[in-house]
Amino acid sequence: MAQWEREEIADRVAVSVPIRARLGKNTGGAATFGYQWVDAKLVPDEKEAPVRALMYDLFQEHRRKKTVARILNERGHRTRKGSKFSDTTITRLLEDPSAKGTRRANYTKNMGQHKAWEYKNEKDWIFHDVPAIVSEELWESCNAVLREQAGKKVKPARKPVQLFGGHAFCHCGGKMYVKSNSPKYICLKCKNKIPIGDLEAVFTEQLRSFVFSDEEIAKYLEDASGTAKAKEEQLQSLEKERTAVTREMDKLYDLYLKDGIRADAFSNRNQPLLERQKQIDERLPKIEAELDIFRINIRSKDEIISQARDLYSRWPSLPFEDKRRIVETIVDRIVVGKDDIEILLHYVPQGRSELAEDSGNKATREHGFMAAIN
Repeated sequence: MAQWEREEIADRVAVSVPIRARLGKNTGGAATFGYQWVDAKLVPDEKEAPVRALMYDLFQEHRRKKTVARILNERGHRTRKGSKFSDTTITRLLEDPSAKGTRRANYTKNMGQHKAWEYKNEKDWIFHDVPAIVSEELWESCNAVLREQAGKKVKPARKPVQLFGGHAFCHCGGKMYVKSNSPKYICLKCKNKIPIGDLEAVFTEQLRSFVFSDEEIAKYLEDASGTAKAKEEQLQSLEKERTAVTREMDKLYDLYLKDGIRADAFSNRNQPLLERQKQIDERLPKIEAELDIFRINIRSKDEIISQARDLYSRWPSLPFEDKRRIVETIVDRIVVGKDDIEILLHYVPQGRSELAEDSGNKATREHGFMAAIN
């Protein structure tokens, strides 16, 4: 009778799954990474969705799943269970169409305990629209690369890193990429383009403007002072968080010693705390070093001017690796519009484009773009 009852329950559950799927309801299990269930609807999770979107940007740039996993882990991102990302997890999330706004349901079946699940027949799959995290173009582009790599079954070639890769954005909000054998940065959303050489020429013009403007230097120092204060607050916040994490770990350990928690439960709850403590310990020295740099810069205006002018004079002869390192250090983002280019440097005050426009500090390029110095 017990066996019969179990089979009856299993049959009822199996019948209810496709019905719930067609209604757009949860068919069991947690929401995919980047989403959460709210009032029976799948909506982006404000903490996880940016990480999910970042996966596609990184894969579009590097074309390597292990590289994406490594970068995410190095930046302190973790899975929902607190584990490090693996290339397998990255593949699964990249292939999941929910990110482009299409939720797939009733597409797998459980084959029993300790057995891997299998795909159902595609005619039984059910799809629903959900809020997208990335554009359909970006999703399709990444999955085309995945299909190509799966077909070749060979180690993918490392995609050349562009000077402004990861920092170039279109005015429509999308990132700009350089496709293979293309001489231009291209926006996948609106197809806005700019030649690689022209963008570097605009950037060099930005360096020249910054180097020879006392007003720019003064505003840099003013903003550096504000940034130093923000770094100090960030440092204090991390130190407080580390103290709280350590206190929580101590409580768990005391509970374990008093037999108030089982060993496996202690390990499961303590591991995420250990991971977070490690992340904080790795981050603290970096922030302290950045803070020291800001403090030195605030005290050394003459040295800043000297170093900036030396950088500008040597820029044309610098190796690509050095140029790329400099871009990653000082550039926040570059926004390419239809008629102008806005270059945002780290630690430089916002609203500089209006200042540049008032002072006539714009550089016209042969391709018709205007460089609005920000």
